[in-house]
Amino acid sequence: MSAGTRQGGLRVVVVGGGITGLLAAIRCVQAGHHVVLLERGPVPHPGATSFDQHRALRALVVGDQAATRRAAELDRRWRELDALLCDHLPGAGLYRRSGVLQALPTGRVPEAVATASAAGVPLRIVHPSAYPLVGFPRGSGAVLEPHAGTLLADRVLNAAARWLRHHPGAELRPGREAVGVDPDRGRVRLADGTAETGDVVLVAAGPWTGALVDRPVVLHRQTMVYLRPPAALAHAWAATPTAGGLGADGRAWLLPSVAGTLLKISTDAVRREVTTLSGPDDDAGWAARVLAAGVVSDVDGYDVVRVKHCHYATADGDGTGFVRVGPTVWARPAGGGDGFRTAPPAADAVVAELSGQAVAVA
Repeated sequence: MSAGTRQGGLRVVVVGGGITGLLAAIRCVQAGHHVVLLERGPVPHPGATSFDQHRALRALVVGDQAATRRAAELDRRWRELDALLCDHLPGAGLYRRSGVLQALPTGRVPEAVATASAAGVPLRIVHPSAYPLVGFPRGSGAVLEPHAGTLLADRVLNAAARWLRHHPGAELRPGREAVGVDPDRGRVRLADGTAETGDVVLVAAGPWTGALVDRPVVLHRQTMVYLRPPAALAHAWAATPTAGGLGADGRAWLLPSVAGTLLKISTDAVRREVTTLSGPDDDAGWAARVLAAGVVSDVDGYDVVRVKHCHYATADGDGTGFVRVGPTVWARPAGGGDGFRTAPPAADAVVAELSGQAVAVA
């Protein structure tokens, strides 16, 4: 009997308790399936790629109207998820429409405006001088998406785990490390010698997915630096939007202090390909490179609170949805560096496919 015709819902085993696994589990429960979620550590796991203070949510892809239109739907989708996970509690919002600022060469500003207009995305042209704390490339222009902003990432994960714990259709099983997946039998082998079998298996283990299913991925390591602004600038930073295209080379970005978070900065210049998740890093002074990238004006006056080296995986074609790897097994081998943007449509699409309603995910 096919997944779309089975009566009484399916037993769905989800491997991985990051943003993709948690949202896929929620969508499966909402569709009437019974979910068993396996995670090698606690749920949520502080070591997961998606466990972080905050992540940006934006729509504009300059020059690509279709991609911008699809991304704009995420504003609505995350507001729905915010209401679901917070149970409409006032003041408990997980998604803050703080705006997203994008630095661009001045010649590309008209193209950005045209793309946003065609996609129905609100956009304003702003001058970099309005944001003196932010390091813009010399001579650049800037645009602001007011209907974009910041997701409080670790709070999202905790709220999603709490929602699942209180739902009778879900079982969370922390401390259960998957070491292999049989794509033909829908069977997950665990490190303790036991196994879990489901009518459907969804592998959403982030950059660890490639070790469980035979799907080629490229592993990346990224360094992020967390800063505490001087007390005199705390109020100004709280009113500053997320920003990208920064630094002397236009490859850096920042997420400001929102709802008690630290200021986070990084640059694509410190993103590097690696062969393993646990291998040692070379002594390249990655944090120093981030601090020297010109992301923040007068960065020497800020306290460095934390440095984090995170990992993510990409695949050929930049696909970020679930792919079928066996008769009853789907995997999301790559989420890119923006998993919070791509996880909701990936989860929606795979659950629709289980119901025989295949939809496309970019």
